[in-house]
Parts: sequence; C-alpha cells; structure tokens
Amino acid sequence: MRIARFSIDGNVAFGAIEGEKQDELVLDIIKGIPFADYELSGTKVPVGKVRLLPPVLPNKVVAFGRNYAEHARELGNEVPEAPFAFFKPSTSVIGPGDEIRYPSFSEEVHHEAELAVVIGRMCREIPRERVKDVIFGYTCANDITARDVQKREKQWARAKGFDSSCPLGPWVETDLDPSDLTIQLTVNGQQRQLGRTSEMIHSVEDLIVNISEAMTLLPGDVILTGTPAGVGPLNVGDEVAVTIEGIGTLTNKVVKRG
Repeated sequence: MRIARFSIDGNVAFGAIEGEKQDELVLDIIKGIPFADYELSGTKVPVGKVRLLPPVLPNKVVAFGRNYAEHARELGNEVPEAPFAFFKPSTSVIGPGDEIRYPSFSEEVHHEAELAVVIGRMCREIPRERVKDVIFGYTCANDITARDVQKREKQWARAKGFDSSCPLGPWVETDLDPSDLTIQLTVNGQQRQLGRTSEMIHSVEDLIVNISEAMTLLPGDVILTGTPAGVGPLNVGDEVAVTIEGIGTLTNKVVKRG
C-alpha cells in the first residue's frame, strides 16, 4: 500500500494512493493515523487536487554514510567496517515539489539519492529477526549535502543539516522488499546516479539493529541507508529527481535562498 500525507483546503491528512497512471491517482482518506489502528474512509480525492507533503514528520532522521563502496571511493574515503551514522534534523525535511534552498554558506551543494526506511513502532535493541516488524515502509530521499562545508568543517551538522536538505517522498510504500531495488537520480532529465540496494555494504537490517542498540526509534523516524556512486553538484534552477523501483519519483527544484 502507498500511504501519502497531504493537505487540502487547509487540512492535513493521510490517504492511501489508488491507481497506477500518474494523472489518474486518487487518495482514499484515512481515518486516524497510519501508525495506529486506522481504516479507509471511502472518501476519495484526486492526487492532482491536493498538495503532497513530506510523507512523515520524523522526530529524527538517522543517516548512514559510505554504505556503498563505490561512493566511498569516489570521494576518496575508506569503506567503513561498521555502519557510520550521522543525523539530519527534522527541520531539514521537505516534501515532493518543495524547493531545495541553496545555503548562503556553501558554493558546492551535491545530490545523494537514497532509500529511506520509515519506522512504524517504538523500538529499542531490536533483534535482527524482528526488524521487519518495526518497519512501516519505504520512501525516496535526497541527502542534500554542502560538500565544501563537509570537507572544511569535518563535522557534518551544517553540511547535511541545513533547512531543506532532506527531501522525502512522494509517499511511503508499505509492501516492498528493499534488498535489490534500482535507485536512480536525474538532474534536468540527465541521469547522474544509478545503483541497486543490493550494493549496500550494510543491509537495512544491519542498520536498524545498529542504531537501535543506542537509541529508541519512534514511529515516523526515518533511516537513510546511503547513496550509490555518482553524486555531484547542483546549481540554482536545477530540477533533481530520485526514482526508486517499487516506490516512485521524488522531484524538487533548487532555488537561491531569499
């Protein structure tokens, strides 16, 4: 099932996406929230009549770096033996169609297409055999990075945590095997990244076991699983699109911070 979060007439709700063709998609509005018991209302609205929002508002975004060997090498980094985690604040999250605002303190902003995992229930120290039980679903992410700031400051908080640096969407797919999906990214229609989730050094299960050893994960929290090779610069005016097999396409435009 594809679950979207949207606004219409000033109201925010969740809905189940129905249909396959983009111009024929409709939302069946959900009674309640998808992280608890809910039911479909039967009230349907065309997707074209609503504004799609970030599919979740996470308490935290836990991201894992250098989880694809070729990406680590293209930036001159060693492949880490253990998962390598960092955080993006909730204020960095934007949704499909929202603007990526080029930060005033950077002159080199890069795209990073990623599979994002959405947590569905509170958990801590989750055993590997139960990881699937705590996953709500999967969505597309773009780990926007001020690469020059990352290199200069070493700490990644500003480089990866600035406002609008974490596009998510367009919805959450709840029925998906994440082990071997195509991930691709285009800029202005030209392919920049192409990889498969089977190339991850550490699997989705590895990552969730690793981070839940240290902290409690809450419903709606997001885990970013790393990016394949091919990262590169974005310029003001660029349209960047992340497409993941079985989920859909997340599209955003880069604008100058006003």
